[in-house]
Amino acid sequence: MSAGARSEVSTAAATTPRSLTTPGIVLGVGLGGFVDGILLHQLLQWHHMLTSTDSDNIGIRYYPDTTVHGLEINTVWDGVFHTFTWVMVLLGLALLYSRVQQSRGRVWTSRALWGWVLVGWGVFNLVEGVVDHHILGIHHVRSGDNQISWDLGFLALGALLVMGGWLLQRGATFKDTASASVGSSRTRS
Repeated sequence: MSAGARSEVSTAAATTPRSLTTPGIVLGVGLGGFVDGILLHQLLQWHHMLTSTDSDNIGIRYYPDTTVHGLEINTVWDGVFHTFTWVMVLLGLALLYSRVQQSRGRVWTSRALWGWVLVGWGVFNLVEGVVDHHILGIHHVRSGDNQISWDLGFLALGALLVMGGWLLQRGATFKDTASASVGSSRTRS
């Protein structure tokens, strides 16, 4: 590679803002977990963290959500789950703040962040669905006759979120607001 080509590559690397991949995925894991916890655990009350332990694969004591004690234990474990999702959101925001602070006026369009957030949400669904629903069997999206259909639908949604998010972020560009303001001040002087 010639010296001129190396200079162009290093200049392009110096002007491209740091990737939003990690902050976006971590935020997506946390936000996807919140959607699961708030929508499925609290509003629809389809399941809690340990509502299928009567048929789990690891031998956890059964805590039915139809008894006060069972609901109390499930609520505690839902709280542990929400604490994890909250920590993921805080970590994602900290990573995002760090990237923005270091960007020096070079910012990605929102497609980059939202694409990676969708990927993170999809990763959450895939990991949580495989681990909790299938491997451990501690709960299912909706227990009953069609629980395997609900669990597979949850995984399919996760895969669609990963693919859609990845496609969305592929078209992301960035703006160099620092050079635009420097350039405009130079033309005025």
